[in-house]
Amino acid sequence: MCDKVALVTGSNQGIGFAIVEELLKRGVKTVYLTARNEQRGLEAIEKLKSKGLNPNFHLLEVTDSTSVKKCADYVKTKHGGLDILINNAAVLPEHWEEIIYEEAVPVITTNYHAILTIQEHFFPILNQDARVLNISSDLGHISNLRNKNWIARLTAKDVTKADIDAFVNWFLDSVKTGTLKPEDFTQTQMLAYRVSKVALCALTIVQQGEIDRNISINSIHPGFVQTSMTRGLGVFTIEEASKAPVYVVLDVDQSVKGQYFWYDKKIKDWRNPGIPLFGDFETIRKYM
Repeated sequence: MCDKVALVTGSNQGIGFAIVEELLKRGVKTVYLTARNEQRGLEAIEKLKSKGLNPNFHLLEVTDSTSVKKCADYVKTKHGGLDILINNAAVLPEHWEEIIYEEAVPVITTNYHAILTIQEHFFPILNQDARVLNISSDLGHISNLRNKNWIARLTAKDVTKADIDAFVNWFLDSVKTGTLKPEDFTQTQMLAYRVSKVALCALTIVQQGEIDRNISINSIHPGFVQTSMTRGLGVFTIEEASKAPVYVVLDVDQSVKGQYFWYDKKIKDWRNPGIPLFGDFETIRKYM
């Protein structure tokens, strides 16, 4: 039994659910399955209990600072701190091949800004040698961008949160005003999601540079996974896709920090735009 406390955001279904299950199977003593809908969360808990597992549940809406604070305060009071935090909650735009401002805003809010809210309330309760994993995507690799200015700014050694904020605001403003240039990106399908995940990967590096207590913070592309968010399309089942994230938070040496992992558990160079690791929509189209 691994005497640690873990929490996975957005984990009542999909890869988050499978990560909770895998953590429990790997012997993590206390694992929190979280969801923004209490009924769905409790139903997920019962599914795991029917398999002989014993997860914990807490309501958590990552875009609501009050909800995030309540959850963090509860974990702090109940356990004294947190050892493993996996930021999994995310959304896709409804229209994958169109760029619609009203859809882009909630994607950026959930996939990027909510991570900052999580950071504000959960990072202070992380224990010594804790591990944080941000679930990203191949759509989050820097090769998804072609705009040289943003590539240089986001991959700079001294990149800051202000740089990332400016990047997502530039994107949203360009969508809102109709000034977005397709040539700034490798592909424009699922563009809000791409931007949010590029921002998340850059934020991972910033977070690692600011954290102390020997905490490791990494990001990962878990693969093209069959979930409700991907409309059931994908290469990997959620069970298959849960292995690499759990490997990173349980098995990788604590000295590995600020890295971008691939679904095969190998580290990829996130800062190199010359490596074509962008999420190819033509691959997705094959499964439609």
